[in-house]
Amino acid sequence: MNRLHPRIRLLWVGRSLLTAVIFAGIVFGVGRVVDPAWLPAWAPAAVLVAFGGLGSAFAVLRYRAWRFEVREDSLYLERGVLTKVRTVVPFVRIQHVDTSRSPTERLAGLASTVVYTAGSRGADVSVPGLTPGDADDLRERLKRLAIRSEGEDAV
Repeated sequence: MNRLHPRIRLLWVGRSLLTAVIFAGIVFGVGRVVDPAWLPAWAPAAVLVAFGGLGSAFAVLRYRAWRFEVREDSLYLERGVLTKVRTVVPFVRIQHVDTSRSPTERLAGLASTVVYTAGSRGADVSVPGLTPGDADDLRERLKRLAIRSEGEDAV
């Protein structure tokens, strides 16, 4: 089983801290504008610590739970902290494969491989937290395996 690059934890922790700052700012704004008697002055700091701490812990647990594997006839993904999700994408169902790099991924030196499949529900699967070289290699490997399996039955 393959794991994601450890830098993805920094990205996920950063996103959770940004969310915590936004929520703390909202609480601060409500305290300044509305000035409710029930809202203590330390509430923004408590929101920042609570959301930041929980989000950071969740990011670390999410990293530990994420695994993927290219099998003989499919791509297997395993992820999820509270709800475990196991996804099998047969190569014959793959429509096309992309590599993407968001601005934050570029900043962290990471990329994602996105696999688009035939079907309506959950028609794409993403493998985040790869180095750009690994994402390109995975894309090319999946492309070759999907082309090779074109004549096979999807069931």
